[in-house]
Amino acid sequence: MRSIVASIFGSFRCSGAFLFPVLAGLLLTMSLSACVGADAPGTDTPTELRGVWLTNVDSDVLRSQEEIDAAMAFLAEHHFNAVFPVVWNDGYTLYPSAVADSVYGVRIDPAYEGRDPLAEIVEAAHQHGMAVIPWFEFGFSSGHGSPNPGPVLQAQPSWAARDTSGEVLTKNEFRWMNPYRPAVRDFLAALLLEVVRNYNVDGVQGDDRLPAQPVEGGYSAYTKALYAQSHNGQPPPASPRDSSFMRWRARLLNDFAGRIYREVKATDASLQVSWAPSVYPWSYHEYLQDWPTWIRDGHSDLVHPQVYRRDTARYRTTLESQRPDSVNLPASSRHNTYPGVLIKVGDYRISGAALLHMIRTNRAEGYDGEILFFYEGLRENGNALADTLRATVYREKARLPFSVSGL
Repeated sequence: MRSIVASIFGSFRCSGAFLFPVLAGLLLTMSLSACVGADAPGTDTPTELRGVWLTNVDSDVLRSQEEIDAAMAFLAEHHFNAVFPVVWNDGYTLYPSAVADSVYGVRIDPAYEGRDPLAEIVEAAHQHGMAVIPWFEFGFSSGHGSPNPGPVLQAQPSWAARDTSGEVLTKNEFRWMNPYRPAVRDFLAALLLEVVRNYNVDGVQGDDRLPAQPVEGGYSAYTKALYAQSHNGQPPPASPRDSSFMRWRARLLNDFAGRIYREVKATDASLQVSWAPSVYPWSYHEYLQDWPTWIRDGHSDLVHPQVYRRDTARYRTTLESQRPDSVNLPASSRHNTYPGVLIKVGDYRISGAALLHMIRTNRAEGYDGEILFFYEGLRENGNALADTLRATVYREKARLPFSVSGL
């Protein structure tokens, strides 16, 4: 910018004082263009969060920098303004991690050795004015779908959560670390802080596994001793669904949500702390996720309940069940809640008509945005879903509903 200004002044310095007002206007226009960007939405555009999750499963988007660059250009062209890329999946990071290396000796998922997909996404997304909020998908889960417990628990077996039989806690083929053990909490916190300190991201996101634990857990030797310390030496109840035992464990998870919020904000107050839990109260009954408390306690900036329903009627009734008054929250909490919408998983593909119906239901219920799971669904059938959105509910560009330092 300095060189451009100097060139202009050099060209006009002998042209007379009457040129200075013209020059001043020209410089102001150039400055605004440089700061805002040619593709930025105008002041009369809607304020909505239009996000999409980027996965490394059933997706090619992270396969190369070229794929990432093309995806960010495509999303911007279709008026999305935020991406939530996975950075913690199946026991591996998708960026070079000194924290992971120190715990189990692997710096990055071997599929991405020699690259840094997160850095590539940040650079490409910011070039198009989109926010980047990395998504720690696996949370306190250590692995999925294999006989072994995953790389973390292979290296740190004492970190395993245990069920009532003393076996490694497993639910839906996910194997779990023990979130009540300080070393495990410190490990997850260190991963999140490593990302916000080393990358120009706009926030971080937990999931239906962060902070969470299947209700069937809580029976490791460590956790039983911890429980006894605050219960006059008594062991945990035999039933993992005992209401007092559930509440005791959920409070520890709530405390961790508060810790993450404070430590991220201490790093940079403008960063968004985002959570994408299961719908309540199922989230609490099955995974001890008491996310309305995270909102009440001021430990969230964005919340995206996973309203993953495949027909429009069930979507509407589930969304209605997440209303602030339904989960004992003030009405104002609706303004930082943006539902998660399922567009693709396994053999399921949403229709364009159903997706439009769900997004319009969101607006009718007062939610100014959503996040779609996941990117590849937008590209199938000749980009059918993305083009449908671009022609209708995403016809105009939208301004982000929050300020970010990364852009």
